[in-house]
Amino acid sequence: MSALVDAVRAGRTAEVVGLLDGMTDSERRAEFPELKALRTELRADRWGSGATRAHPALHAAGAACQTGAAAVASWLAGTDMRWSQASPSLLLHLLGDRDPDWLADVAHRLAERPTGTNIPYELMAGLVRLSGCPVPTTEAYVQGWVWHIGSTWRQSDPLVEQLRKEPHLAALVPTLFETGEVGSSLWWLGAEGPNSWPGALSQLAEDGVLERKTLIDVCVARLLRGGQTNGLRVCLRLLKALALTRDEERERTADWLALASDAMSVVASDAQSVLAALALDGDLLPRQLAQMSEAVLFRTEKKLVRAQLVLLGKVLARDPATADVLLPAAAQAFGHPDSAVQERALKLVERHAGQATTAQAREELASAAEQLIPALRSRAAEKLGTPAPAPEPLAYEETLPPAPEPTRLPLAPGSATELAEEISALLESADDVSAFERALDGLVRQAHEDREALLEALDPVAGRCWWDQRPNPGDLSRAEQRFGRHHGLADPTDALALLLATLRDRVGTATLHDSQRRWSVSTGCVHGPLACAFEARVWEIARRLRTDPVPFLLSTPTWSSGLLDPDELVGRLDTYRSLGVRVAEHDFAQALLRVGREDRSAAEAAAERARGLGTAEGTRLARWLTSEGPALPTDRQRASGARVLLEFGEVAELQADFPREFAHLGRRVDAPREGWCYRHWNVGLRRHWLAVLPERRELVAVRMLRDLSAVAVDDERGAAAILPPLAESGGEAGEAVHLGLAYGLGARHPEDRLAAVDALLVLAARGQLDADRLGADLGQLVRRGAVKPTRLAESARTAAATGAEATVWRVLRHTLPVLLADLATGGTPGSAGSTAAARGLGELLGVAAECVERSGARGELPHLARVADRRGTSRLVSQARRLRDALSREVAA
Repeated sequence: MSALVDAVRAGRTAEVVGLLDGMTDSERRAEFPELKALRTELRADRWGSGATRAHPALHAAGAACQTGAAAVASWLAGTDMRWSQASPSLLLHLLGDRDPDWLADVAHRLAERPTGTNIPYELMAGLVRLSGCPVPTTEAYVQGWVWHIGSTWRQSDPLVEQLRKEPHLAALVPTLFETGEVGSSLWWLGAEGPNSWPGALSQLAEDGVLERKTLIDVCVARLLRGGQTNGLRVCLRLLKALALTRDEERERTADWLALASDAMSVVASDAQSVLAALALDGDLLPRQLAQMSEAVLFRTEKKLVRAQLVLLGKVLARDPATADVLLPAAAQAFGHPDSAVQERALKLVERHAGQATTAQAREELASAAEQLIPALRSRAAEKLGTPAPAPEPLAYEETLPPAPEPTRLPLAPGSATELAEEISALLESADDVSAFERALDGLVRQAHEDREALLEALDPVAGRCWWDQRPNPGDLSRAEQRFGRHHGLADPTDALALLLATLRDRVGTATLHDSQRRWSVSTGCVHGPLACAFEARVWEIARRLRTDPVPFLLSTPTWSSGLLDPDELVGRLDTYRSLGVRVAEHDFAQALLRVGREDRSAAEAAAERARGLGTAEGTRLARWLTSEGPALPTDRQRASGARVLLEFGEVAELQADFPREFAHLGRRVDAPREGWCYRHWNVGLRRHWLAVLPERRELVAVRMLRDLSAVAVDDERGAAAILPPLAESGGEAGEAVHLGLAYGLGARHPEDRLAAVDALLVLAARGQLDADRLGADLGQLVRRGAVKPTRLAESARTAAATGAEATVWRVLRHTLPVLLADLATGGTPGSAGSTAAARGLGELLGVAAECVERSGARGELPHLARVADRRGTSRLVSQARRLRDALSREVAA
């Protein structure tokens, strides 16, 4: 080993620099093979103390000992040394005496790297300065420049003065708005005030340092391209700071029209304001305003739609001659899903209808009026002379999306190579229960058939995992440190890691056996029994892989729902018997919980075959298959703040003849304490819990209620993703499932509400939705403030849009009376005296009215008349009247 390599390995950077300074180019090149070999050696444990110590010196020495620009750039950007690099000043010292063209080549190659490679801006800028080359305008360079400025201007000159000193300012600034990440960086570094980026750039434009037209053009172009919200907000702030003149706004009319039509809401609103000013000053042609209106009135943002109708009213009042062009455009709002918008548009058309002079305009108005809700359609017929709506036909047939059907699991991978490929994908995300179960069975089968071939196939997969490494020679593996200290599995990939580590001897046999002795359910954690059953089975598989491999698993599901066909389980037990294989206790317990019993004839036929096996497991299976599935445990609601939770009694069947790790599933379920912290935070793990009890989803749902309530009460994100699989699972859908669904329908985040809507539609399509129960639960949750009416209205509107109007109405007809009763007694649902809650109830009444109008439902709704008879035109009162009229409308014979 040379003196240079020895100094690099020891991390003596100053000594390395001294040695390199004294070498010729040929001597440096001769050192490189050893440096490359050292890098390969350190890469095997890149996070170990030896690598961390050596990497800065190695980073500098490897760059200095190569002559090719491409090779040096690749070395400097190496991912293995990304977090332990040499300082930019040191690298510039070692490379600075080379040819300027070579330095320019390295600078541009580094600048073209992705931003995630973390090339220091100071290094790239130093190479540009030394070479005198044109400045790179790549995303990595410009973002590095922005963050460099952001880290220095607060401690030195104001931002505008810092930018004024930048020699390449004119080349760099336009690039700020060409990439998403850079624009967003400007926002985080300060987007308001005189010392902000918009303020500084506008000042430089005013001083003539930057070209004003270029700034405007790049900002508008960026707005047209779209991108991250914060980056677009910076563009808007800069345009505001530049204070565009009327001529500058007018010459970009086409751009503002495009932005008002298709851009995100905040950008469209700004474009709408510019166009409104142009229109009121006569600088926007009626044809252009009509084009703009047709696009804006099609948008979902009510604020934009209302503003557009106001603008049309002002222009029509100022110039009645535009009515033939603008009134048909305003009538586009007749098809808006919000009836309040429809009414506002109708009022506008009624006010100016007499100004329409052409037959074509009147025909377009009559055609658009057909989109109005029935009550407004009747009014349009009276005021505009359009055809009156005919009584609605009595027949209505609801169209529900088809319920998902479970699919049969494919056989386990037939070769070790195929299995290794699937496991490689699962190590990134193992949320797919079917793929996970196939992988478990495949590992067991391949380990039994040819363990050496399996290990060879898994080597490139497991070798890159953190748990496969040893911090230092002779140390325990990271897997042994992880699983020996804590036996809980954080997520499904953790389970796969345990099994792979077991196969590769990274976990000791003593640790595997110790897990069985130390196992216990997490005290006080409502998820504990589900997690315990899942994890105990995985640990048992690991022990059997090490000590007594089995040919296959008994509990691998037959179907994607987690169910196991009875005949298939009998066949597996028969094979075990003929091979003399000892049945694994937890594997068999899981098989019993998964075996289908709802098809009684199939279960009894399989039970007869199981008795004929003459084994204890066969007898146990026969007894399980022929026993009547117990009724749901007794439940009791318990209020906890705004929440409503459930408590379940014991299920004796799940405690008898089951190992202790599974018997907890049948224990009493108490409502979790407020503020209790759970370690089972992984959302993907919850899908696997459903597969533990695929025919007893109520027992799973009751343990997830606290998590589901958090998406509505605490505005958390993600927990409602379990609702669609819960709806597709087996067993009775009782109080726990419906209460969890109610929380999901009132979730804060749209993706959670959408998951809840999917679950509602699945239950309805399967004939398992108890609309009365769900409606009553929703009414109770809204009254307590756990669910906001506006969020529930959004969910109900989404469900109704799929064609499930009758289902949504059956739910809401049991929710609304509870909330209307509060109004009748002077209260407000969700929060006493809250006008926001009253407005939310108006939205909910609007959805209910739409469902009634489309489904043809008739009848009375308790307490509705008292609200509808109130004076005023608030949304609450107007929608109450609409619902009352719809429920009493004449039906065609």
